[in-house]
Amino acid sequence: NGLPMCGVPWHALDGYLARLIRSGHSAAICDQVEDPRTVKGKNIVRREVTRIVTPGTVTEDGLLDECTNTYIAATHSNALALLDLSTGEFSCEAFADAAALEDAILRISPAERIVSAEFANAAAAENSMPATCVDAWTFSYDAAHEELLRHFKVLALDGFGLEGSACAGMVCAAGALLYHVGTTLHHNISHIRRIVKRESAGMLAIDAGTVRHLALLPVEGLRRDATLFAILNATKTPMGARTLANRIRQPLCDAAAISARLDEVETFTRNRFSLTRLQSLLGGVRDIERLIAKVDSMRANARDLKALAQSLKPVPEVIEELAAVQCSSAGLAAEKELVDLLESAIAENPNVLLTEGNLIAPGYNGELDEWRGIAQNAHQWVANYQAAEIERTGIKTLKVRRNNVFGFYIEISKAAAKDAPPNYERRQTLTGAERFTTPELREYERKVLSAQERINALEQDLFKDLLAKTAAHALSIQSTAIRLGEIDATLALADRALAAGYVRPIIDESDVPDILDGRHPIIEQLPDAEPFVPNSASLDCVRNQIMLITGPNMAGKSTYLRQVATLAVMAQMGSFVPAASMRLGVLDRIFTRIGAGDDFSRGRSTFLVEMQETANILNNATPKSLIVLDEIGRGTSTFDGISIAWSVAEYLALHAQTKAKTLFATHYHELTALADKFDCVTNWTCKVKEDGERLVFLRRVVPGVAERSFGIHVGAMAGLPESVVKRAFQILENLESSKLNVTDPARAVKKRLSDIPGQMTLFD
Repeated sequence: NGLPMCGVPWHALDGYLARLIRSGHSAAICDQVEDPRTVKGKNIVRREVTRIVTPGTVTEDGLLDECTNTYIAATHSNALALLDLSTGEFSCEAFADAAALEDAILRISPAERIVSAEFANAAAAENSMPATCVDAWTFSYDAAHEELLRHFKVLALDGFGLEGSACAGMVCAAGALLYHVGTTLHHNISHIRRIVKRESAGMLAIDAGTVRHLALLPVEGLRRDATLFAILNATKTPMGARTLANRIRQPLCDAAAISARLDEVETFTRNRFSLTRLQSLLGGVRDIERLIAKVDSMRANARDLKALAQSLKPVPEVIEELAAVQCSSAGLAAEKELVDLLESAIAENPNVLLTEGNLIAPGYNGELDEWRGIAQNAHQWVANYQAAEIERTGIKTLKVRRNNVFGFYIEISKAAAKDAPPNYERRQTLTGAERFTTPELREYERKVLSAQERINALEQDLFKDLLAKTAAHALSIQSTAIRLGEIDATLALADRALAAGYVRPIIDESDVPDILDGRHPIIEQLPDAEPFVPNSASLDCVRNQIMLITGPNMAGKSTYLRQVATLAVMAQMGSFVPAASMRLGVLDRIFTRIGAGDDFSRGRSTFLVEMQETANILNNATPKSLIVLDEIGRGTSTFDGISIAWSVAEYLALHAQTKAKTLFATHYHELTALADKFDCVTNWTCKVKEDGERLVFLRRVVPGVAERSFGIHVGAMAGLPESVVKRAFQILENLESSKLNVTDPARAVKKRLSDIPGQMTLFD
C-alpha cells in the first residue's frame, strides 16, 4: 500500500519507537495473533495491527517524562477533552470562547490534538499546533454520548455532571477522543474509570505566555533547571512531581482552599521529623499511577507487579505518620493483603516477557513447584533411578542415559543383557550393548520433555490471575496514587521552605499584594548569580494601583516585575514564598506583556503581537488582576510608542472595570508625569551609581524617577567599540542640547515637535 514497514527485534522496540515519536511520526505495531504451534502445514501465522502509537498515546516507560503528563487532546465547540493514556487521567472542560480554549491548549501543551475534519481549517488557523483530522461523525453528540455510556457502563452521564445542553461540547470532545484512542488506535482503555469535569473559574488564569515569561515550567527554549518547577521540585515520586507541576500551572483562586494547602505545608515545616520520615518512606515509591494503569489495561509485566507491591508497602506507615501530625490520610488505602499476595507470588528477579518464564516465586503454587522440580532435578532423578535399578536387578554395568534421538534409555552390556528383567523393553542393539526402556522411564521422559512447556503455560495462567486480582483494586490504588502525589508535593514545598527560608503568605480577599523584602525564587538559587538584593512591593486599587518603574537596562527592572508576579503564583498555588512577609488579596488572573517576537506562522509582526497582547490585557483585566508590563510601544516610532504607552496607562487608571494592579516598566521618562495627573500612579526607579565612567547597579527599587536611561553605558558594558561609545555620547549631548550632530554640529539643529507644522507634542 505504499506504507513504510520494518521488522525490529522486540528488545529494541522502545529505541525505534522513541526515534519515530520524537520525530513527530506515528507507528503501527503489528504482532502475531496465533500460536505458531497450532498452525498446520506451511500456513503463515496470522498477524494484525495491535495498536498504533502516536505522540499523544505513548505508554512505554522509556518514552515518558515522569514529571509531566503526556496528553492527547480533542476540541469541539470551545470544549476541550484531555486524556493521559499512561495514567488513565481523563477530563473535559468548556471555555467561554475560542480564544480561551486556544490559550488553554498552549498552556497545557498536549502532545497531540484531534479535531473533526469539518473544523480542521479553523483549528489550523487558530493554533500552530498540528491537529489530526478524524471522521466528523465521531464528534456528533449521539455517537459521542453513546461511546461514553458504553465505556463507563452507565445509563446516563449525570454522575459525571455531563448531562444537559450546556455540556454538549464536552461530551462530543470526550466521546470522540475515547473512540479514537480505543477503536481507531487499538489501545486498551479499560483502565479509564472516570471522567472529571473541570472548571477553570476556580483557578488563577495564567496564559502560555505568562508561563514562559515567568519561567514557571520547563518549556522549549528555557533552561530546565532555571524554572520555578525545578526550584520547588523536591518531590520523591513521579506522582508528586506531576502534582507540583499542575499546581504551578493552575494555582487556586479560593482563599479558603489556598489556606488549607498552606496549613498542610506549615504542618510539616513545624514537624521536621515527620517531614523527613515521610520523604524517606516515599523515596522507594515508584509511579503507582502509571503502574496500576498498565495493570488495569493488562499491559503490565511481572516486574511492574513487583514494583507496585514495593510501592504500596510503605502506605500503612505513611498513614500512621500522617495521623501523628493530624494530617488527613483520606484517599489512602493500605492494600496489605494485595501486597502480601504479590510479594509471595512474584519471583525475586522476574523476566520481562511472559514467554521467558521465571515469573512466579517458588512455594506459591504446588503444581508449578512439582514441574520445576522435574525440569531442574532431572540429573538427580536419573542418578537415583540408576542406583535403584542396579540394586533391584543386580546388573553392575547398567547405565541410564539420554540422547536427542532416543531420549532416556537404559544401557546394559552385551554379556549382562540376558539378565534384563521382563519389564525392560528392547529399543536398540549395539555391538557391545543393548538399550532398553521401561514404562516408568517413558513417563518421566514425557514429563521432562513437557515440563518447560507446562511451566511456561502454568506461569502465564497464574500471572494473568494475579493481574486480574490486582486490577480489582484499581480504583482504590488510583486514589492512593493521587493522594500520595498530593502529599509528596506538599512535603516538597515544606522542604524548600525550610531550605530556602521561605515564609507563609497571608491570603485574604483584600485588594493588595503587599510584599516586604521579596526575592526572586529562581535567580537567588542560580549557582552563578550575584548575591540577591531583596525588594518590597505594595499595590492596591486606590493609592498604589500603577507602579511606574524607570531605570537603565540591566538594573533589575525585569527581575523585579517577574519577582512580584512569581511570588503571587507561589502564594496562590499554596507555597511559602521568599520574602520577609507577604499579604495577598486573591487574584483572578496574571497578565504579562514582556519581550516581543514575530509570529511568522500567522504573519504577525513583532509590534502587532505586542499590540494584540496589550489589547487582550485591556479587554479582560479586572480589579482583581495583576498586570506586568515590561515596555509598551517600543516596536514603533518614538512618538507613536510614547503615545500608546501613555494612553494604556491612562486607560488602566481611569476605567473602574479594568483598574488592575499594574507594574509598568518603561524607558519613556515622559510617562513619569502621569504621577502628577493621577493619585493612583507612583514613580519608582532602580538605583544605580556612577563611578567615573563605570556604572554600578545597586539592584534596589526605590521611589523616584531615573535620571536617565544609561543606555550608552550598558552598550559599553556589552562590548561596543570604544569609538562607537564615544560618538554615541557626543550625539546624546547634542540631542539633549537641542542640536542634532550627526554630520556637522555647526549646521544641524534638532527641531522640536511643536515646530513641525500640524504636529502636537504629547503634553500640549
